[in-house]
This record gives sequence, C-alpha cells and structure tokens, in this order.
Amino acid sequence: MAKRRLDVLTRALAAAMIAALCGCHQESAQAPPGAPATPVRAADVNAERLAAGEPDQWLTPGRDANGTFYSPLKDINTGNVGKLGFAWDYHLGTNRGQESTPLVIDGVMYATGNFGRVYALDAASGKELWTYDPHIDGQWARYACCDAVNRGLAAFEGRLYVGALDGWLHALDARTGRLMWKVDTLIGRGERKPYTITGAPLLAGDLIIVGNGGADFAGARGYISAYDLKSGELRWRFFTVPRNPAEGPQDQPHLEAAVKTWDPRHPWDAGSGGNVWDGMAYDPALKLVYIGTANAAPYNSHLSGRHGGDELYAASIIAIHADGGAMAWYYQTTPGDRWDYDSTQKLILADVELQGRLRQVVMQAAKNGFYYVLDRASGELLSAHNFAFVSWTRGIDAKTGRPAADPSANYDHGPALVFPSEAGAHSWQPMAYDVKRRVTFIPVIETGNVIIEASDRRAGLVEGQFTTPAFPPEVYDPKSMHSLYGALPPITQLEHGMKTDTASRGFLRAWSVAEHRVLWEAQTATSWDGGVLATGGGLVFQGDANGSLNAYSSDTGERLASVALGSSMMAAPMTYRAGDTQYIAIVAGFGGGAVITGSPLDPASAAYRYGNEGRIIVLKIGGPPPPLPALRTDPPLPEPPAQTADGKQTTDGKKAADSKQIAAGEVLYNRFCSRCHVMGRGNLPDLRRMQPGTHALFSSIVLGGAYVPKGMARFDDVLSPPDVEAIHAYLIDQAWQLKSSMPGH
Repeated sequence: MAKRRLDVLTRALAAAMIAALCGCHQESAQAPPGAPATPVRAADVNAERLAAGEPDQWLTPGRDANGTFYSPLKDINTGNVGKLGFAWDYHLGTNRGQESTPLVIDGVMYATGNFGRVYALDAASGKELWTYDPHIDGQWARYACCDAVNRGLAAFEGRLYVGALDGWLHALDARTGRLMWKVDTLIGRGERKPYTITGAPLLAGDLIIVGNGGADFAGARGYISAYDLKSGELRWRFFTVPRNPAEGPQDQPHLEAAVKTWDPRHPWDAGSGGNVWDGMAYDPALKLVYIGTANAAPYNSHLSGRHGGDELYAASIIAIHADGGAMAWYYQTTPGDRWDYDSTQKLILADVELQGRLRQVVMQAAKNGFYYVLDRASGELLSAHNFAFVSWTRGIDAKTGRPAADPSANYDHGPALVFPSEAGAHSWQPMAYDVKRRVTFIPVIETGNVIIEASDRRAGLVEGQFTTPAFPPEVYDPKSMHSLYGALPPITQLEHGMKTDTASRGFLRAWSVAEHRVLWEAQTATSWDGGVLATGGGLVFQGDANGSLNAYSSDTGERLASVALGSSMMAAPMTYRAGDTQYIAIVAGFGGGAVITGSPLDPASAAYRYGNEGRIIVLKIGGPPPPLPALRTDPPLPEPPAQTADGKQTTDGKKAADSKQIAAGEVLYNRFCSRCHVMGRGNLPDLRRMQPGTHALFSSIVLGGAYVPKGMARFDDVLSPPDVEAIHAYLIDQAWQLKSSMPGH
C-alpha cells in the first residue's frame, strides 16, 4: 500500500516540477470550492502507463492497452463480495440507453453519456468536477439505428477524445473540460448521409482513430479516419467497401480486389455498408490497427434477381498499417452476409499458448456465433468454434476459413427462422478476458429471429432494416402482423427440425481459448443483459436488464452476490482503487438494440418498473443497500382528438380520417416511427399518449423539425404532408383503441 501511494506522489511531483520549469501551466477555470485536488495534468496517460497496466487505474475503455476488461485488483473477492454495498451515484438526467465504460485516472472518473456528453467526477465521492455538452445536431439522432448511445472515450497526455453522435470528434482539456479542438469526421454531411458515431475512439501511437455507424441505412459506405492527436489534422482514411464502379477505378488499392466480389448489379446508392461502429484495437509493436466491419447494405444480396457474392470487406476483421493506412491483412467472418452479422464486436489482444506454441493473437466473439482467434501479425485463422447455437452455417472449414451454407437459413422463398438473431449471439456488450486463467467470459444471446423479405409485401421498407425485418420468436405473431406482412407461416412450422430451445435466453459463458469449449455457463435474467468485468479476486461481474449487478465465481460460475440497483444495465462494469478502497462502478440505463424490437419494455425489467434515468452507480465493500428509484407510473391518458372513420363528420368540424388513410398511416408508422416509438412503456414516448399541444404541433415536429434540439429529427426528405396526416390519423385511431380498452370504457 505504501509503495502505491509513493508511485502516485512521485508522478504528481514530477509533473509539477516539469510544469514549473517549462512554464507550461494550462489556461483553465479553477476547480469549484470544495472540489478534491486533481493532478497537475489530469488524465496523465502516456505509452508507458498504457503498457504497464497499473492495477488501480482504468486507463482505456477496456482498462488496458489490450482491451481485456480484466483488472488484477482483488480487495473485492469471493470471500467478501456478499458485503458489496452502495458508495455513491451520479444522475445523468436522461432516459436513453447507456453503453459506456468510464475511465478512472489518478482519482478522477471520466464517463460519457448519450450523444457524446462527458462527465468528470471525483472517483471516491462522485462529486462533479465538470461536464461537457457537445451540442449535437439532433437531426443525426434519426440515423442511430439503435439509440443515441456512446461507448466511451480515450485519454492521452492531458486530453480526452470523444466522438459525438452527429459525427464530430472532440478533444477536451481533461482538467477543465474545455474544448481544445473538434473536427468533422463525416463525409456526405451536406447530403445527410446516415452516419453516426457511437463507439469510443482508439489510441494508436500519435493517432486518434474513429469509425462510424450507418450500415443499417441506405447511403453509408464504411470507413475509419485517423487524426493527429495534438492538432486534429486528418492523417489518413481507410474505406472498408468499394464505391460505385461507374465512378471509375477504386479510390484505394485494396478495393480493386474487393469490387470483384460484389454482384455487378449491386445497388450502389445503398452505400454498401461495412461501417466500423465499435470494435477496434492497436498493437504498438506491430504498428497495426485492427477493426471489425459491419454488414453489407442492403442485407438481402439476392434481391432483384442478384446472385450475391462475398462482398468484401463487410463482416470482416481487418489489420491496417498505422503508418499510412494501407491494409495488412483481412479475414472475412461471414462471406455474403445476409443476416446482419456485423463483426464489430470488441477485439481483444492476447498472448495465448495454442498447440504448444505461444501465439500473439487477436480474438473476437462475433455476432455470427463463432469465437475467432487470429494471428495478429499475419491474420492466419488459428481457431473458429461456435460458442452459441447457429443455424446459418454447418461449420467453418479450418483450412480455408470459409463457412458451409445451411439451406435452412435461406429466406428467398419465404420467412426463415435463423440463429443467431440480428442482435447476434454476442453484440457490442464487452466480453472479458482473464489473462491468468486464459478464459473469456462472454455475455451470450441465445435467440433466433424470423426474417421476412418484405419488398413484395405491404410493409415494404422498414427503415433501419431495409426490406428485411426480423422478429424474435416471442414477437413473431402471424395474426397481428397480417395487415403489414400478409399470410405468414406459424412459428411451429419454422421451428421444425431446430435442435435447440427457440425461446430467447441469455447466458454468461466461460470460454476456454486453448480448448475451444465452454467451461461453465450461468443463465442470466434476459437475452439482453450487460457487458462483463473479470477481476483478480476470482470474480466475474455483469449487470442485467432486471436491475441487479451480479457477481459470479470465475472458476465455477456460481453466483456469489446479486445487488439490486433498480436500474437496467447494458454496459460493462469496471473497477478501480481510490485511496485504500476498491470500487465497482457501472453506467446504468436501458436501450441500445432493445429499442428496435418494436415491443414495449418487459414488465420484469427495472426500466419498466422504476423508469430509465441514467445513473453512474458505484459500490464498495461494507456500504449500505443502494437506494432504489421511485416506482414508475403512467400519467392519465389524455383525451384523444375527435376522429370518426370513413368520412363522417368530426365533432370539431374537421375532415375525418377514413379507413384507407388510417391503413396508410399504419404502414408509414411501421416504416419510419416504430423503431423508436413503441406502443406501451418504452424509453421514448408512446405516441398514443400525446398531449393536445403535441397533436397541434405534429406536422411541425415531423416535417419542420420543431423538436430537432431534443433529438427528434425531421423526416421531410421521405414524408409528404399527406403522409404525416396519415400517420397522425393512425396514432389517433390507436389512442382511441387504447382508451376503449381501459377499465370503465
């Protein structure tokens, strides 16, 4: 303990001496009265500290330079974890999804929230030091497929780097939160190309690298951008998929080979996808940047009579030379992906003994259900084994690395039940790699989905899923879906021959990297629970949608503690030491991919029971039970506007909606609105419950952008005034149906 205090003091004194000798005091506002002392240079992270992986700190989103989400701290261990209790919390003032893992550097916590907001807090007390609002253009909230989330920030030499949802990269003074510079990372902003930033930037030597999302919308072409850490100057840009061959030769050498793998009749106006919205890593010795790419766009490569192809470099893991941005190697996890199997999950670097040889590897538990281990210098496939049930392939050839197609996953001639679902067997929620045990702990999603090609059905396009919407078995209901999708086969017919339980479930699984097998598993609360933290105390931590932070034995999977927090969790927990105390922290808040199911919140979830206010919650040994939020209640249903169908006069004299207008409104609502606004308790308003003032502003909101500052985008590029009237009529009709279903009516 004394050595640890001495190390921190030595760094602080050295920084103070350098600042005094050089006169390099930073211009900034003074800390508020009573605020705890901060280092002379906050976020004093350098390459040496990243390589050392100091136990008390959490220096990167994955704690260390390898992104393991493993901490060697063991003050909290299997013997005392049952005494875990409340230390402090911090309210974020939002009810959107929270996916970030904070940093803790020399006693200061730096966390991100929705849209790219940043919070600096005293790590021991939770006292606010400063906050930063990027003041985004709310129009870009429309292009976030899966909520206005953010997964974290990078810290280096006194600066913090965060990507805002609207595509700007911000560099902040870590001591004050003052903006140092910002740069627009988006191409096609003027044409409103559907790009967003939700992932954390990556440190790579003297570069800060950022990707973007958008592969679920027409018009996005995947790329990453590398900027100078100090100035923000663009150093290079790497495109993941080809551009339209009609524009001439490809703009980068690696794409000349790629374009040959795309169907010549591909609709290039769809942008092709392949975005890099999350998983990235960097090896400083090899000077290689590793990225994972998303699905190709659109999903159905056979639509309009096309025959498809591998569609490089979508659904791939790619290594790029940090010096110059040229491709070093690639491995495509899902050639010709038709199921939305992004390979954007977290990438972990490790040194692993395989078949008696120590290998430097990059690892990913991919969306498609396979755990990949690749040589990180050459890209050689060392192993690929499924950690969850899969039906899209019969297996992967160990020599070629190619999967063998399974005809049951083909939806060309009718709906198909496919495993995993478009959410993946593992999504963005971080897995954790225990460097001592050589075991990866994976938050696994065991669920499939029914995929429907809707281009020839009434529903047509469903924004964010093209014409290929997908439904979990619990949501798939041919009777209620008939008005939009026509005749559909029963789920029992689609399940026939499936060698698995088709009910949606979640598991925490311990995966032996060397043995390629599951060592143990523990079923979790739902199929959409949180990321994972592993520690030297023999523990694995995971939060769940029902509001509990759970601690499991690393060796056996036995659940040793469950702390009720009253908040649904998706993000990974983290741990740090401030003073003599080890803390466990998590950013809580539900949403993300859960908002695109079209279904209301599960009544068992904490978000349903307590609401969904975002919080940073911090625990310690010996603390009291955490305080629970107040129970959530629904306000009384406002009286809906008068509306009588089929041309009859309304009580206020306005023209009434007819059944055709309401039916047209149903299609348009399903196409453009249902991805965010569900009928029932959700994170965003149930539009059946609109107040009279909102009804009056409805057209101004949807077409005029009256609520853009709130993150409700305008849709005037795809909707006309009659379209908006039809959507409004449909919602009013739904409001009356809701009112008539209530007791007393």
